Amino acid sequence: MEFSSKLLEKAVNEMSQLPGVGKRTALRLVLHLLRQPADQTNLLASALQTMRSEIKFCKSCHNISDTNLCDICANPHRTEDIVCVVEDIRDVMAIENTSSFRGLYHVLGGKISPMDGIGPNDLNIASLVEKVKQGKIKELIFALSSTMEGDTTNFYIFKQIQGLDVVTTTIARGISVGNELEYTDEVTLGRSIMNRIPFESSLKL
Repeated sequence: MEFSSKLLEKAVNEMSQLPGVGKRTALRLVLHLLRQPADQTNLLASALQTMRSEIKFCKSCHNISDTNLCDICANPHRTEDIVCVVEDIRDVMAIENTSSFRGLYHVLGGKISPMDGIGPNDLNIASLVEKVKQGKIKELIFALSSTMEGDTTNFYIFKQIQGLDVVTTTIARGISVGNELEYTDEVTLGRSIMNRIPFESSLKL
């Protein structure tokens, strides 16, 4: 792809680093920004810079937040002893959109995937196990995607807390095996949360 401007080429190259954005899509987006008023582009750039420099991770659940404790963990009306284990912020948003869950979350920050070089120590698993050991959690809901990596992560955590005083459940398999949680429709996801089953039972499926 030939460019008449090095500045344009650099912007396209940077934009194409985003997931799912190829060079042609990146060029279309950059040209769109060029057609917009300068103030609008500056607002976008400023918002991205501010987000990158000021965003925090909740000290309790590791959710993305503007403060040290996210709004969900700080909400006194949430059920503190039921914790839903998810992969990332997108899954928190997906479950929250169902309005079917009033407990708290624990964001792992990924899934165990040896092929990608991601092990248990690369995820927020130790802090979750520590919460369980402290007796703060009565029920742990595994809500990772129904993939090999998700099931491996669920099983690893299950083995780490086995013998501790906590009930482990997993969302019902109304969600197709192999599907990512964020793409599941809200009705199906909501029913899966409401009709969760003991994790041990899922091992027999």
